[in-house]
Amino acid sequence: MSQDFVVLIPARLGSSRLPDKPLADIAGLPMVVRVARQAALSGARQVVVAADDARILDACVRHGVAAVLTRSDHPSGSDRLAEACDLLGMSDDTVVVNVQGDEPLIDPALVRAVAEELQRRNDCVMSTAAHTIASLDDFLNPNVVKVVTDRSGTALYFSRAPIAWWRDGMAHGRPAALPSPAPLRHIGVYGYRAGFLRRFPALEPAPLERTESLEQLRTLWHGERIAVHLSDHAPGPGVDTAEDLERVRRMLRDA
Repeated sequence: MSQDFVVLIPARLGSSRLPDKPLADIAGLPMVVRVARQAALSGARQVVVAADDARILDACVRHGVAAVLTRSDHPSGSDRLAEACDLLGMSDDTVVVNVQGDEPLIDPALVRAVAEELQRRNDCVMSTAAHTIASLDDFLNPNVVKVVTDRSGTALYFSRAPIAWWRDGMAHGRPAALPSPAPLRHIGVYGYRAGFLRRFPALEPAPLERTESLEQLRTLWHGERIAVHLSDHAPGPGVDTAEDLERVRRMLRDA
């Protein structure tokens, strides 16, 4: 499978839970730089940070990471990446993988697999990833997004609810065990063709998207298809809070 794909990393300086998050130091490097270096190990032909602030751009330049400065008023990361596609002059058929700027431990093999999934699925406009859920608490946790697929690995639905609903096991409240087959946890890494990524911000937001607060439901609501790569393991932890940041720092120190 061709490794001809691009990684784009949206990076927004404002964060209510962790101010200046992309610039947070992790083992001597700004977090966004560490994310970019991890993503580059995937074999992508280009890795570019889509920044909303000149300070992020400057940090990337100092460490030899390609970056573009996008508008600061984008409502979502996908809007920011759509602008980056235009700034970089990408052709509509370019495969783009969206790696979040707060994933310093992202597995390069997962990034590559999401790109390859889209490359082999001409019937889909997006790709993403999932892994089996091993914990009942995770299955019931609304902060853990679940996905169900058809037999070809195409997403049928994403939800914060425990899906597929186990009729018999959950008839009397909390089940004692997980259903079989094992449910799938969605991993927030996305592949797009640049042409669809340019179109996506102009699509009408879906009612289900608003209900679940899951942007990927807009794609399904508009009749498009998302291919799902099934990973053998869970991804490394992301960084949303100061506690997350300290955990990642400890993991790298102890590695």
